[in-house]
Amino acid sequence: MLVMKLAILIPAYNEHITLARVIKTLPKRFNGVKTQEIVIINDGSKDSTEEIAKRLPVTLLSHWLNRGLGGALGTGLEYAKKNNFDLVVTFDADGQHAPEDIEKVIKPILQKKADVVIGSRLKNPKGMPWYRIAGVWGLNIITLLLYWTWTTDSQSGLRAFSKKALEKMEIQSNRMEVSTEFFNEIQRNSLKKVEVPIKAIYTNYSLSKGQKNINVFKILSKLIYQRFFSK
Repeated sequence: MLVMKLAILIPAYNEHITLARVIKTLPKRFNGVKTQEIVIINDGSKDSTEEIAKRLPVTLLSHWLNRGLGGALGTGLEYAKKNNFDLVVTFDADGQHAPEDIEKVIKPILQKKADVVIGSRLKNPKGMPWYRIAGVWGLNIITLLLYWTWTTDSQSGLRAFSKKALEKMEIQSNRMEVSTEFFNEIQRNSLKKVEVPIKAIYTNYSLSKGQKNINVFKILSKLIYQRFFSK
């Protein structure tokens, strides 16, 4: 299957340290993809993230205020919908993902085996701190209890969505709970999900930027409200 247009969405909040390096390491071509576009969503950064992004070969979308991960991804997904992309990948700006793993997450969609692909760190947890593993497992269980769908990595930032998935999903979250909300959308729209093992690159910087275990309770309260009380 040949996909005409791929969008790589990269949400960025105060990522001036890693952003340029991450962009420069992304593959220039992917098997089965005709054209690709890197889209950086600058989420109200207070550092030089926006200035750095302007010097890179990317499309830059900017928020005046920090809306959170969900808000940034929502902006990126809407851009992909409006511009008729056939395939979308989300990719973190902190250097945690291996660029070569993008091929792994898009392959099942190109082969028409999935609508959504989750890059799972827990399928390849070597080098992953134990407390991060524990936190992800906790949120995996929460995802199962709320949405009756199982995943080995509900908090992965490396995902791929087909055009079908892109058109059906309606993301409401603004903050970190968006990672779990994706699974509600997968379940609600009967989308076919596949998981593939990916490598997580942990540095002091990426650990400082990533999800904190203490945030589990805040995320849980927001998800419960969305699930049972919001209209």
